[in-house]
Parts: sequence; structure tokens; C-alpha cells
Amino acid sequence: MSKPIPLGASYESPQYWMIVPAAGSGSRMRADKPKQYLTINHKTILEHTLERLLLLPGLFGVVVLVSPDDPFWSQLDIMRHPKIVVREGGKERSDSVLNGLTFLRDRVQQDDWILVHDAARPCVDLQDIENLVLTLQTHPVGGILGSPVADTIKYVDADGSIEQTLDRETLWRAYTPQMFRYGVLISSLQSALTAGETITDEASAVELAGYAPIMVEGRSDNIKVTRPEDLPLAALLLERQEHRSNGSADNRS
Repeated sequence: MSKPIPLGASYESPQYWMIVPAAGSGSRMRADKPKQYLTINHKTILEHTLERLLLLPGLFGVVVLVSPDDPFWSQLDIMRHPKIVVREGGKERSDSVLNGLTFLRDRVQQDDWILVHDAARPCVDLQDIENLVLTLQTHPVGGILGSPVADTIKYVDADGSIEQTLDRETLWRAYTPQMFRYGVLISSLQSALTAGETITDEASAVELAGYAPIMVEGRSDNIKVTRPEDLPLAALLLERQEHRSNGSADNRS
């Protein structure tokens, strides 16, 4: 297990890198392009996401993983941002993340922090990310953003028959960013992929390696745009967040 950062170490002491896998096709959106390139208020989802992430204080850089035959990324002005590096993504999300980690191998220390964020989560709240960073800054492993499940959850069989009602008191939705020490994350991902395990998120690989990540509560409007009905919802949330931010700025002036 990685050595923890000493108590009292400043937020900026280790490096903080963001990895954004953006090589997926987004087939469930039934659109003519990958979902990260669909637009909300004249900007692509990916641009909204990256602009939000780049506001994080102390962020050293962002590695964006795109498909090798992606014709859209080069059309975005944000690709020229000095903190953004683009690399080739893989077939699966976990392959893309591992490609990003491999690129960083000679640029970071084992205890530096890696935050992995979904390209299609444009509504993530900056204060939530900052809270994640501050909560985990002395933790030896890392953790993720999430929120408690509010709905009643049913377990069903292959035929759709309900077999059990699960206790929602112990259930949380897993969001991103998911933040881990570089050494913990790359070794956990490599081990899981070598073993042929199904990796649904970074935390699942870390858990399989025997670590216990921390859950940090974030806002429930940190939605992932996955289906067509998510697009207008994301647009509404972004508009509300902008108004809330403008209102806070007015109150401070």
C-alpha cells in the first residue's frame, strides 16, 4: 500500500492529474456522433466537462483519451488549452484509463493523485471536486464521489421477476471524479485486466485489489448523459448551475 501524505501537507504538495476517457461511441444515445460531441447551448458536452474540470485549483494537467479515428476532437478550440494532453483511447473505458496512466508513468510519483472523470458528466460541481480532494488528501488509497440511493431498489432475475427488495440504507450511486494514488490505481487496473475481471469503474478495480476506497458525498445532479432524455435534463441543470453561480458572484460584489 502506498505511503500516505503526511498530515498537514498542503493541497498542492502532490501533483493532481485528471484523466478523461472520451473514446466511447455512446451507442445508447442513438445519435449521429459520440455523445460527448453532442451540443448543449452551443458547446459540446465534452467542452462543458473540460471547462469545469480545468477550474480545479492545483490541477497539473488533463489527459483526454480519444478514439484513433475521432474526427471531432480536432475541431474543438479547447484542445489547445496548455493543460490538456490528448492520447489514444482504448476499446473499453478501462483500456483508455490505463493508456492515460501509462502516459503519466514517467511524469508522476507513486503517491501523486489521479482523478478520473466521465466525459459525459458535464454537470459536476466544482465544490464537490474540491471537497473530494480535501477529504482524501491524507488518505493512502483514495475514494470517489457519490450520493445515497433515494429510490427503492429491486433485485430481479433474468425474466424480470422481482426476487428481493434491497436495503437502500447501505446503497450509494457511484459518480466521478474517482480519485486514487497513481501507484494504487495503475497496479489495480493492470491486475484486474490481466485476470479478465469486469471493470465498471476505477473503484471496482481498486476494490478487487483489496483496498477500501472512501465514499465522499456529492450533489445528486452530477448526472451522466447516457440516453436521449438525459440531454435536455443536463441542459436544464447547467442553466440552473450558471444562474446559481452568477447569483453567488452578485452577492459577493
